[in-house]
Amino acid sequence: MHLDLGSLKDAVNALSEAVRKSEDPSFMGQFDVTVRNLIRSGVIQHFEFTYELCWKFIQRWLAVNAPQGESGLPRSRRDLFRMASRHGLIGEPTPWFEAGDARNITSHTYDWKKADIVYGAAVRFLPEASDLLARLEQHND
Repeated sequence: MHLDLGSLKDAVNALSEAVRKSEDPSFMGQFDVTVRNLIRSGVIQHFEFTYELCWKFIQRWLAVNAPQGESGLPRSRRDLFRMASRHGLIGEPTPWFEAGDARNITSHTYDWKKADIVYGAAVRFLPEASDLLARLEQHND
């Protein structure tokens, strides 16, 4: 089954641009703290939906491409990421566990200390999401 990766590609690109701008000191330096916080909040929001799309695309790909004996989908996202690693969709599953933990933080509460933690996770997650997109494109029959 051919997966339409357009939404994932758009999400990864949007996260990439948001991270690039938010990590650019000359760009961020022209704004007051309120606007800088809004930009960082935008990075967090892009991270949230990019992460969600990533695991859903992993799940779709595995549902079609995993061997018959593994056709039962994993019971947890951690199992999903371990399975994705075994099938070469992602490298190590550990960064994906961290991203999932960060995503869970955003769904329960919002404060600036936690936002800083999630922002850092979003920046670290971008290469993982980009790599997944490249691997899905390569294995998208």
